[in-house]
Amino acid sequence: MTCQTNSLFVLSVIMIYFGHIESNLLLHLQNDIDKLKGDFNSSHSDVADGGPIFIEKLKNWTERNEKRIILSQIVTMYLEMFKSTDNSKPHIKRLSEEFYTLKNSLSDGSKKVQDLMDLANLQMSDLTIQRKAANELFSVLRKLLETSASKRKRSQFEKKCRC
Repeated sequence: MTCQTNSLFVLSVIMIYFGHIESNLLLHLQNDIDKLKGDFNSSHSDVADGGPIFIEKLKNWTERNEKRIILSQIVTMYLEMFKSTDNSKPHIKRLSEEFYTLKNSLSDGSKKVQDLMDLANLQMSDLTIQRKAANELFSVLRKLLETSASKRKRSQFEKKCRC
C-alpha cells in the first residue's frame, strides 16, 4: 500500500468498523481526500520516509475495545490536522464533519486514552502514590488473576472445540 492511500485506508477502517460506510459516501470522501492530498502536496518524496504513521499502529491493536482506543486517538489527530487547514474549502469541511461524527461514536475510547495518559504521568517515587498503590494492590491483583483465568478458559475451550 502506498503512502498516498493511507488516509483513505484509515478512514475506511474506522468507518467500516463502526458501520458508518456507504459506497457512495466512500467514493465522495475519496475525492475529498484526493483534494486534501493536493493541498498538502502529499506526492512529495518525504511522505514515504519512515513509513506510515497510523497503519502500522492499527496492526498492534486487535481486540474490539483496543481498536476503539487507538481509533479514537487517530480520529483526534486528524481533527487536529484539519484545524490547521483552510476550513473554508468544501472538501476539508466535509472530511472534518465526518471525523467529528466518528469522534462522537468513539467517545469512550478518548476517555480510555486519557486514563492511560494519567497512569503514565503518575509519579511512582512519590510516597503518597506508593501508599495508595500498596492499598489497592490486592484489588488490582485479583482483577489481573480474573482476567488471566478467563483468557485461559477461553483458550482451552478453543483448543477443545476446534471450531
